[in-house]
Amino acid sequence: MTRTFTMGETTAATGLTADTLRYYEDESIIGPFARDHRNHRVFSDKDIAWIHVVTCMKDAGLGIDELRTFADLLHGTHAAPDPVGFLRERRAALEERRQVLARAIAVMDEKIAHFARTGTEEDER
Repeated sequence: MTRTFTMGETTAATGLTADTLRYYEDESIIGPFARDHRNHRVFSDKDIAWIHVVTCMKDAGLGIDELRTFADLLHGTHAAPDPVGFLRERRAALEERRQVLARAIAVMDEKIAHFARTGTEEDER
């Protein structure tokens, strides 16, 4: 028998709030979920794994419309004609963002090293 999880267990496992889970379900990004005898949502291991994937994509910068498209790519009834292209475009955008962040980190590291060598105005007071 497959183990199921309550909303509380799922929020603890995913770090998302119940409101966020319901919103993602309303937006067809996750779910629909099975219901128990009290009509409460129940989640499977597979559901929780998918929620983690969605969270990762959200953290990567995908907005709600893109998350909806992403979900549809993988298990929707209106699968996009070019899922590889969609994912490659998102990956390219992430790579560009990574490079921008790497440059910003390098500048910060230079400034940290400079101030560590010369001291700050507070140290001189």
